[in-house]
Amino acid sequence: MTPPDQPPAPGTVAPGARMPRWLPRAMVLALALIAAFQLGSWAFHQLTALLINILIAFFLALAIEPAVSRMAARGMRRGLATFLVFLGLTIVAAGFVTLLGSMLAGQIIKMVESFPDYLDSLINWINETFHTELRRVDIQEGLLHSDWLRKYAQNSAAGVLDVSAQVLGGLFQLLTVALFSFYFAADGPRLRRALCSVLPPARQAEVLRAWEIAVDKTGGYLYSRGLMALISGIAHYILLQALGVPYAPVLGVWVGLVSQFIPTIGTYLAGALPMLIAFTVEPWYAVWVLVFVVVYQQFENYVLQPKLTAKTVDIHPAVAFGSVIAGTALLGAVGALVAIPAVATLQAFLGAYVKRYVVTDDPRVQGHRGRGPGGPGLLARIRRLRSGPARTQESA
Repeated sequence: MTPPDQPPAPGTVAPGARMPRWLPRAMVLALALIAAFQLGSWAFHQLTALLINILIAFFLALAIEPAVSRMAARGMRRGLATFLVFLGLTIVAAGFVTLLGSMLAGQIIKMVESFPDYLDSLINWINETFHTELRRVDIQEGLLHSDWLRKYAQNSAAGVLDVSAQVLGGLFQLLTVALFSFYFAADGPRLRRALCSVLPPARQAEVLRAWEIAVDKTGGYLYSRGLMALISGIAHYILLQALGVPYAPVLGVWVGLVSQFIPTIGTYLAGALPMLIAFTVEPWYAVWVLVFVVVYQQFENYVLQPKLTAKTVDIHPAVAFGSVIAGTALLGAVGALVAIPAVATLQAFLGAYVKRYVVTDDPRVQGHRGRGPGGPGLLARIRRLRSGPARTQESA
């Protein structure tokens, strides 16, 4: 009589056992998914700059969509209407940059010519205050023969190529954004038609509605930015005119536009130029301009911008402030620029799918706390205890 077969011990393979047929396929599929994920991640990181440029171009196309649509409604071709809008914007920007550049060059020349007088007044103040005998000739010879100046000149000469490469890269990026925004605006109907052709009719209506909301919110955002630029320009113009700084109107326009339409560093770029021009008039005027720029920036960030954004883009000031912080953390300066219109579009689109109810007439809705089921509140009981002895003495 043969003994029965014993089951294999744990961890051992039974004789004659085979690998399941699905296991090799599962391993190959898992390796293929990992390779596809790695390839997609690498491609996304390589194309991040291009995707950001496309995002900027899309919002720029949404911003000029109302003007292009009005011109197209009057019988003009969308391509020609888009070209005319871009041509107008280019002429305005080129004229402003040319005027500002000529003004800045003249002020730099004036500052260089007046630098010896500034240096003499500074040396006289140091000699009178600290009882020294400094001379301008000694300072100039020390600077010309110093190692610091020689190293600075060498580093500046070596950095010319880097600056040139950055300028060329910026021009190429600007051209890329302009081309994509032109195509998005000129072929807007064709792009919407191509997108809707792959969706069912119900989804098509939602996509078109989201597109219109994005156009409205982007236009409202640019309107609020333009209004803040106007207020900022007028405020800084009044200050510069009161101080007697030359080119006050141009500087006011510079501060308004740069501080509002260049995120993150726009405020510092906008305030640096008026300080430089004010320094050529009187060094202390530069300090006054710096103080005014800092104070006005705080007023704009915490008072003016939240209110205007809430009215034009129709989002809560706290949501607008938080969206700018989140956009900056995700995409940097670009995220700060497009965060508010993107969040406003998403909020308006999702608002149509949120079911709302009539709010009950309860005092607690208005912020008034009523008495709970346990009787009067703590403050009411304390008042009764305090008034109790006084009433007892009066009755006695």
